Amino acid sequence: MGSNTSNNPALDPDTDHPQNPGHQLAQFGAGCFWSVELAYQRLEGVTKTEVGYTQGHVHNPDYKLVCTGTTNHCEVVRVEFDPTVCSYNDLLALFWSRHDPTTLNRQRGDVGTQYRSGIYYYSEEQARLAKESLDEKQKEYKDKIVTEILPAKRFYRAEEYHQQYLEKGELAGSKQSAKKGCNDPIRCYG
Repeated sequence: MGSNTSNNPALDPDTDHPQNPGHQLAQFGAGCFWSVELAYQRLEGVTKTEVGYTQGHVHNPDYKLVCTGTTNHCEVVRVEFDPTVCSYNDLLALFWSRHDPTTLNRQRGDVGTQYRSGIYYYSEEQARLAKESLDEKQKEYKDKIVTEILPAKRFYRAEEYHQQYLEKGELAGSKQSAKKGCNDPIRCYG
């Protein structure tokens, strides 16, 4: 357990480490995690993606529980990346391009706290860059950006069928390319 005084492991920091030396982790919530994950899979320098839940108060949640809206978890993509190939600013640019950051707890038809916009950082440098990017992005919007920027809390990996969902072709049986640099439109409601 972490140092959290409530002894709730869900509220502890994410202490996982990248698989590869010199790589870093990042977490992003931008609505349904399927299409966001595929976009990150295609980004040069991203070496691993996984989808899951974070920022909630229930230990070891599952998809059904998260969808009740009672756990306060956010659907996120956790990205491992090589900063010598892909900068954190590159990850942020993709994040902003994948969703509407002015809609509270909603992306298109997906409604609920699990679909909120969030950047969850692993270092003070990531926090600084995230805040700077939000300030810059706000200049492009009339409405206020509601993206939360918070320390990365414990990451709970989603069920296996959610992992690389669009690449595997789970949605309507139509596989989509996760090849680096692929620009094919991502077909997903989320």
